[in-house]
Amino acid sequence: MRTKAPRAVGDLLVAAIPDLAGRLAEERIRRAWAAVVGPETARRSRPRGLVNGCLTVTVDNSPWLHELTLRRDELLARLAERFDAVRALRLELGALEAVPAAPPAREPRRPAARLDAADRREIDEAARAIGDPELAEAARRLMTKAWRAR
Repeated sequence: MRTKAPRAVGDLLVAAIPDLAGRLAEERIRRAWAAVVGPETARRSRPRGLVNGCLTVTVDNSPWLHELTLRRDELLARLAERFDAVRALRLELGALEAVPAAPPAREPRRPAARLDAADRREIDEAARAIGDPELAEAARRLMTKAWRAR
């Protein structure tokens, strides 16, 4: 029996849901927007949608709309180089949607506390009371983690 090579989940989803291909391309463009057009241009513009190869970009004011209109060919070349789906660029004036904020940074983990001999004995005594050896070992690990986290 001949097996097929593994396929990416994204490819399978696109095959199952044809409209998804365009939406995935739009999301990839949105995520890479600042890297493709530069931070200053990204601050003043946002990709809004991709329909039949035409990327619509909203620009927040007239001077920037004029600037990007003059740079349309350059921007289109950069986009087309990175995204095969983009074949045309449409610029429009409008209010920009807010960029989602980055998730808050996690607090650095504190190193786990070391258990002394008395703590280990107490954990072992509690686990010994459990008749099932596998369950006792799981309880021992759980109690050890809980005590170290205190």
